[in-house]
Amino acid sequence: MQLKSPRPKLSFCFTPQGDCDQYCALIPGLPEDLAKICLALVPRTHFPVMGGVSKRWMSFLESKELIAVRKEVQKLDECVYVLTADAQAKGSHWEVLGCQGQKNTPLPPMPGPTKAGFGVVVLDGKLIVIAGYAADHGKEFVSDEVYQYDCFLNRWTALSKMNVARCDFACAEVNGVIYVAGGFGPSGDSLSSVEVYDPEQNKWTLIEGLRRPRWGCFGCSFEGKMYVMGGRSSFTIGNSRYIDVYDTNSNAWGEFRNGCVMVTAHAVLGENNSWKKAPVPLTGSSSTRFSLGIHDGKLLLFSLEEEPGYQTLMYDPAAPTGSEWCTSNLRPSGRCLCTVTIKA
Repeated sequence: MQLKSPRPKLSFCFTPQGDCDQYCALIPGLPEDLAKICLALVPRTHFPVMGGVSKRWMSFLESKELIAVRKEVQKLDECVYVLTADAQAKGSHWEVLGCQGQKNTPLPPMPGPTKAGFGVVVLDGKLIVIAGYAADHGKEFVSDEVYQYDCFLNRWTALSKMNVARCDFACAEVNGVIYVAGGFGPSGDSLSSVEVYDPEQNKWTLIEGLRRPRWGCFGCSFEGKMYVMGGRSSFTIGNSRYIDVYDTNSNAWGEFRNGCVMVTAHAVLGENNSWKKAPVPLTGSSSTRFSLGIHDGKLLLFSLEEEPGYQTLMYDPAAPTGSEWCTSNLRPSGRCLCTVTIKA
């Protein structure tokens, strides 16, 4: 007589999706740290799809911790993002320049109208586009809108609006927050107001203003301080030589007077607390208007004018004297309006 083995008893546990997303492991059976490494090692082109797996995966892919883990496992990618003019000046679009022989890839369209006079900052591996004015309507249509592009999820989202709408201002990331200073306001008046954006709270806060209204200037970060240089001031004739410096420790502005004149583009490449002249070689181009970018520790020089046969110039500060400049294969699909480098 053949005996039948008893069927095993099966037990089921149903957990609401919200609770599972909150409490379940990133990858069942793996320690949390190892699971994060596994996700970080996946090619970033798959991240937009991975974000739909669960809220926990999406939360990790959106966090700045992902960049820290990718840095730890040496998987950071450095990409140059360019705002490029469309054909026949009918608008503009953002694209990421192809590295290692790849083609340029356009980004999804940024929300809102085409803008000019805006600010661009990289914060926690994300591209932040701040304020500006509607290019089709003029500076009387100044914006307070702020948008963020996530290079991992390939999408734009709106952040909190600024307290003061402005254009042609200085901005920079300092110690994990964004500072915005000066510019023109909605009524065309020059501004001295300053505000700071905290990404943890998604909030803009007005702080101590500049000592004088200032516009057409640019900002950069150095040794934990915000520097505002170039542009013009209502208290000076011509371009301002004053450099306004905001100390984030004392929360106060200072200044010194040995700044630059007629600054048309800027980029931060290394930090050794000194200025060095780097003469630009003759290229046959009639343009003297350029946009600067950074890639692989080198300075990229893009022409703001679209000319046949023009090539991107690249400056290597570590090269032997006299051979610092060469050409680069990195080139926008159209006229370059703005560049920014993201390492994530």
